[in-house]
Amino acid sequence: MDHACFGYDIVGATSPALLVELGSQRGFSFGVFCQSARSHSIACTCYAVDTWAGDEHTGSYGEEIYDNLASHVREFYRHHAYLLRMTFDEAVSQFSDGSIDLLHIDGLHTYEAVSHDFNTWYPKVADGGIILFHDIAERQGDFGVWKLWEELRAQHQTFTFTHGHGLGVLRKAGGASLTQEAPLLQLLFSGSEEDRQALAELYSIGGQFLKSRRQARQFRQSREAAIKRKLSGEN
Repeated sequence: MDHACFGYDIVGATSPALLVELGSQRGFSFGVFCQSARSHSIACTCYAVDTWAGDEHTGSYGEEIYDNLASHVREFYRHHAYLLRMTFDEAVSQFSDGSIDLLHIDGLHTYEAVSHDFNTWYPKVADGGIILFHDIAERQGDFGVWKLWEELRAQHQTFTFTHGHGLGVLRKAGGASLTQEAPLLQLLFSGSEEDRQALAELYSIGGQFLKSRRQARQFRQSREAAIKRKLSGEN
């Protein structure tokens, strides 16, 4: 929810032909990506890779998580979105080197796991492609994405969002010049410090707005349910 606005916009800005998400669970971010591709009329094939069995950070969860997401994808995105129910290492061989335009890494968040995911999948990303890392600001327990992110920032073009547990945006070297690309990409990777700070604040506000709207909707639904119970004589 915190990064939904940016997730929607980055798809519109990059117009990816191939998008891959590593770690989807309930599929919220994957749905945002798919909806953006659909709304922007982008010919993008989207893959979500996950075992849908849980891990040591999410805990295990029931089959209904996968079933609900699969049903949603079939209903709204059946022609361009697919779920690959397997490990990341099992899935990587299904993609050619340099084929992925947008990669979202959101699997197990230990330093060892996320480093492995990045190093394994990096060759699959196209020159100039975008890699997103979730939870780069989270330091509880054995979370280690923050550590990898500090290393990558010294080696690549990056942008850091600190709100909502953090989101890292990395651009793989090569590809078209930034001056030939969308304004959002230019701001992310070559904007002034003042512009970059304003951009971070803008998306932070957007995330807060979406969460507030969801809370307001939940409150309204709860109130309406309480009124119906009262009118029907229920306690």
